[in-house]
Amino acid sequence: MTLTSREPRQAETTAERDGSIGGAISEVTADAQRLFRQEVELAKAEVRQEVGKAGKAAGMFGGAGFAGYMVAFFLSLALMFGLANVVDAGWAGLIVAGLWAVAGAVLFVAGRARMKSVSPTPEQTVETLKEDARWARHPTA
Repeated sequence: MTLTSREPRQAETTAERDGSIGGAISEVTADAQRLFRQEVELAKAEVRQEVGKAGKAAGMFGGAGFAGYMVAFFLSLALMFGLANVVDAGWAGLIVAGLWAVAGAVLFVAGRARMKSVSPTPEQTVETLKEDARWARHPTA
């Protein structure tokens, strides 16, 4: 009789262990899914921020391109008026072209400086993924 009374207890203990292992596995899986979702959200936020910076720099490059176009246009007009009949209209064209050249140079330098600050990799996400990998290798540390 003592043998029969021990057998059900052993079966219950095994079932409890299986339940706790299953529970632990499902908990770890849920935590991993949650962590993955958070990492994806962090990556999205970082990419959005970098795209905003790149967009502003691209706008400045566009402004520099327009200014370059205006330089060519007004230099062409100035040359035309200057060669046609050396009058005040030609000098006015040169002054306007010079102003556009300065504006284009300023926009180009500002756009280039802003483009240098754009990082194509989500640095914070990469660092947290490295931390996650270190934790996964040594979960007690």
